[in-house]
Amino acid sequence: MRSDAIHTIHGGGAPPALGTAPGHFNFLPQVSLPFDMPEGPVAIAEMADLFGVTHRTLHFYEEKGLITAKRFGAMRIYDSGDIQRMAVINACREIGMPVAVIQDLMEELTTTTSQAEADELFHTMLARRKRELTADISNIRRQMQQIESLLSGEDEDEVNETCRPVSLALTDMEGRCLALMAEGYSAPRIARVLNLQFEELRHMEDGIIRKFEATNRFQAVAKALLLGVVPN
Repeated sequence: MRSDAIHTIHGGGAPPALGTAPGHFNFLPQVSLPFDMPEGPVAIAEMADLFGVTHRTLHFYEEKGLITAKRFGAMRIYDSGDIQRMAVINACREIGMPVAVIQDLMEELTTTTSQAEADELFHTMLARRKRELTADISNIRRQMQQIESLLSGEDEDEVNETCRPVSLALTDMEGRCLALMAEGYSAPRIARVLNLQFEELRHMEDGIIRKFEATNRFQAVAKALLLGVVPN
């Protein structure tokens, strides 16, 4: 049930009073939304659609204390504060951050006393994650070199064919998208740069991930760097 239905059921008046979310956030990091903020509370189906996640994912985040659904009768609904928290959580998950680390971040954010402090805390976390990914890329490169060394007795063309994903025919738009992914652009930012709808961008990223036989955008970028598809 969508947000307009919530207002209709409530007789056209104000939506139900909303309870407090886990923790008390005076300030949250400024994270761009790939959509306009809804005017009122949204039901779980619309919340899931906004962020491209499943109902089960939202339930899981509630179980972990990251967000809390309010109740309007039997319906689970979310207000603008929940949407803003979900934007931060989603951004963290997109860069492969473990849920436990996100829990720590959200806990620390409850103690911030200014927007600048919240943003600085978030940027510090992003820098830490970037270092982790850089280390992962280095490890993958070392492992690839070890594999190449073990295969050194085989025909060079056969080795190259073994190490390269089956289908790497990227369109010009996919190449631009991959280059922006490698530069660390978020999905909403890439969509704006390429003048694409968010769902179109999601579909393109999924295609790139499949072509590199990866499981997520970060593995795809790492393989692209190793194969020289994008400059390091």
